[in-house]
Amino acid sequence: MKSKVLVAILVSVFLLSSFKDDKKSIYFKDWIDFNKNGIKDVYEDPKAHIDDRVSNLVSLMNVNEKTCQMATLYGFARVLEDELPTPEWKNRVWKDGIANIDEHLNTIWNQEKTHTSYSYPYSTHAEAINKVQKWFIEETRLGIPVDFTNEGVHGLCHKKATPLPAPIGIGSTWNKELVHKAGTIVGREAKALGYTNVYAPILDVARDQRWGRVLECYGEEPFHIAEMGKQMVLGIQSEGVAATLKHFAVYSVPKGARDGDARTDPHVAPREMHQLHLYPFKRVIKEAKPMGVMSSYNDYDGVPVTASPYFLTELLREKYGFDGYVVSDSEAVEYVSEKHKVAEDYKEAVRQVVEAGLNVRTTFRTPESYIEPLRELIDEGKISMKTIDTRVSEVLKVKFRLGLFDQPYVENPKESDKLVHTEADEAFSKQINRESLVLLKNENNLLPLDVNNLKNILVTGPLADQVSFTYSRYGPANNPSTSVFKGIKNYAKNKAKVSYVKGCDIVDPDWPGSEIIPTPLSDIEEKSIAEAVAQANKSDIIIAVVGEDEKRVGETKSRTSLGLPGRQFQLVQALYATGKPVILVLINGQPLTINWENKFLPAILEAWFPSTAAGEVIAETLFGDYNPGGKLSVTFPKAVGQIPLNFPYKPGSQAGQPGAGPNGYGNTRVLGPLYPFGYGLSYTTFKYSNLVVNQQTKQSQSNIKVSFDVKNTGKVAGDEVVQLYLKDEISSVTTYESQLRGFDRVHLLPGETKTVHFELKPEDLEILDKHMNWTVEPGTFQILVGSSSVDIYLKEKFNIL
Repeated sequence: MKSKVLVAILVSVFLLSSFKDDKKSIYFKDWIDFNKNGIKDVYEDPKAHIDDRVSNLVSLMNVNEKTCQMATLYGFARVLEDELPTPEWKNRVWKDGIANIDEHLNTIWNQEKTHTSYSYPYSTHAEAINKVQKWFIEETRLGIPVDFTNEGVHGLCHKKATPLPAPIGIGSTWNKELVHKAGTIVGREAKALGYTNVYAPILDVARDQRWGRVLECYGEEPFHIAEMGKQMVLGIQSEGVAATLKHFAVYSVPKGARDGDARTDPHVAPREMHQLHLYPFKRVIKEAKPMGVMSSYNDYDGVPVTASPYFLTELLREKYGFDGYVVSDSEAVEYVSEKHKVAEDYKEAVRQVVEAGLNVRTTFRTPESYIEPLRELIDEGKISMKTIDTRVSEVLKVKFRLGLFDQPYVENPKESDKLVHTEADEAFSKQINRESLVLLKNENNLLPLDVNNLKNILVTGPLADQVSFTYSRYGPANNPSTSVFKGIKNYAKNKAKVSYVKGCDIVDPDWPGSEIIPTPLSDIEEKSIAEAVAQANKSDIIIAVVGEDEKRVGETKSRTSLGLPGRQFQLVQALYATGKPVILVLINGQPLTINWENKFLPAILEAWFPSTAAGEVIAETLFGDYNPGGKLSVTFPKAVGQIPLNFPYKPGSQAGQPGAGPNGYGNTRVLGPLYPFGYGLSYTTFKYSNLVVNQQTKQSQSNIKVSFDVKNTGKVAGDEVVQLYLKDEISSVTTYESQLRGFDRVHLLPGETKTVHFELKPEDLEILDKHMNWTVEPGTFQILVGSSSVDIYLKEKFNIL
């Protein structure tokens, strides 16, 4: 303990001695003398054009300084050993600067080594970041500020920041305004804490339900993902911080969903790649102008994406207009030689990625491990200074756009305590959790429950009294969390008795092997299920909370089966056998093949991976204080043997199987989805009418206005997610059966009618023709309006000449 105190004193003395009065002279009224030469150089002049400032700064930099702007320094306890600057920093490679510092002093909930007293109170972190930034400005020759990056897909990855549900839950809200607001909260909190760049959103198109990172995606449909991702970027960047898109590109469909050690071999045809997997990136880059992109570590057709000039330069910059900087995902550079084996060694891998267009290597290794071979390549003449200058300029331009050369510090650190996770933010966190819930089944209107008519309620299942799933490696740590059992118990307080029996563990000891070779229940497992059944027999209603936890879902955690893991299915069957009504609450990160459960249980609520308000919002929903209105953004297959099974799909690709006729010899497979894309129920009902298609001209470049009415025909207020699909009847190449081209979440009081308006633009009608050119072809199109991809209530055709 004494040694830690001594170190802290020495660090403080060093900081005080380093930042003496003579250093303060670099700060002037309207500019900072970053290079300490007493002259206002162009790059130091806030009134100069950004391009001129970048050009001037690059001209002043030496090779060491340039290469330092091409690597990430991972923050405290990952690579950086120190919380604050020390004298030793003068002997490290970052003495000449660094591009960015990632996740510094943020505290990750399940990584104890990252826990630090500098993460909370919030003002403590802002002050600490200022000290680190101050070191780089005052102790390096040119004083180039650092871009402080952090994760943010579940809410900002910082202790006690505002929590958000998993992205698959956010996607299930179908609420663009809500997602924009979530982005502004993440951006505001980042700015207040000293972060200047947020790694969000994830735009991967989740087409294989077995893939472990489905929970980190908005869904499976590119238009829906683009709309949600666009709002998240606009929200984050409205607060003056950068948003970095993940993961470019074709990352979300590893062969057989096997990411883990594979990281290779996505089976995607070129036209499909552009229409599905690249579409969200293309749209969001053009419409929201994100300042960052993270390159993925998979290959495409044998070429590693991070070493591909086609992806990182031709597509990203030349065609999409991206003008930020590209960071690598984890070991993307190392994999070029170690896994993809298209480079003879790591140094050659470095050369390839720099030439391809990578700006900054980002992984959990020292920056020296990248910068040193990079400098060798320059010395050997294997990478030109022109290429280096281009890569560095792209990094510096973002730093200028962020205002780091004009106001590099958190201006008022004390104010951070009032700006992060406010009461309003907490209320918002609960609301986005509510709107992420999807009601999958509600036979005979069992839900909502009337707590006044119940005496005994059993809450059971391995996830009923758990909260670990409410936290994420990519979200806030240490917020208080309420389990489903606690939420229901609190809700029913003084009205009904709420009991809890676990019933079984999340998985059995032989899992996942037991999914392919079943093993008998142990005596302990039989006893645990029997205890739940005994309590169920004494109860009026059973709420079974089952599914997956964070150890079963996530990166490298793709699954073989999509049934309930472990003994959970046996528990559910035993509960059903009691004859008491069983309500299933699903906690899961990907669609599950719950065929038996859907057939026999009367009510199913999909909760995904909610955040810390899980218990409260689920209880409100089950008992009717909130009417669920979320819709599925992924297809639920009936069996893994159906995969791929998604929306959109090509005509006939998900068709039936003839049992009779010239080609009919009997049926051999299960057909159709368990729940289709866009599906979700409500406690009320809705009616659609009055579809109007206003086509000013029949030319391909004119906009088409669409309107229709939707009415709440039930007895309670509710949200309806209205969906507009477009069908191209005849085209020069086979295209999708229909495609989502508009959606809105509409709140309606009982009996209320609202008119919904959409406007189709020419790009909404485009296809990739035979020559791989985006074009609007003449022909007949059909507009389909409904509440899911299969529940279509209104149709109308129009023609393009």
